[in-house]
Amino acid sequence: MSTKFAIGVIELASIYKGFEVQDLILKSTLVEKLIARSICSGKYIIIVKGEIADVETSLDQARETGGFAIVSATLIPNVDEKIFPAISGATTLDNPAADAMLIIETFSVAAAIKAADLAIKEAAIDILRIHVAMAIGGKGLVVLTGNIEALKSAMIPAIEYIKNDGMLAGYSLLTQPHEDVLRELL
Repeated sequence: MSTKFAIGVIELASIYKGFEVQDLILKSTLVEKLIARSICSGKYIIIVKGEIADVETSLDQARETGGFAIVSATLIPNVDEKIFPAISGATTLDNPAADAMLIIETFSVAAAIKAADLAIKEAAIDILRIHVAMAIGGKGLVVLTGNIEALKSAMIPAIEYIKNDGMLAGYSLLTQPHEDVLRELL
């Protein structure tokens, strides 16, 4: 059994079922809630972290309890530690000047988190933000900064994954982004 951390993303088409699933998995598994809230279009999202086996168990329980309301229940194993502060909005901008910035928009939260994880593992870049679902129609938004060549390298596996998954809304690579643009995205 691996002790590496995983993320579980559970999207439900019902708010009351979202609360029911959240209550069950938090009581019966060893996962930590990162986010649980209603989102646009009357849906509910739950994001948990924990050891891979515990997250798998929580997803199995979510599928069983959530039934008809489960839109998706996705496991993202062996997640890079930099993902967690980006999801919770705890990243800071130490240097307001960045060589480049990559913005990736996805049609699902799980695709955004997976893309960010693939990108950060590919190159020495920083994750400024992973915005999940709220006030953006249930989509995901990833903001990465760093050296232009590193971002181009990181972009390849991230965009390829999202395209293959059919979840790419779009992306943009900005060179020398204005300080105000960076601050707005934090």
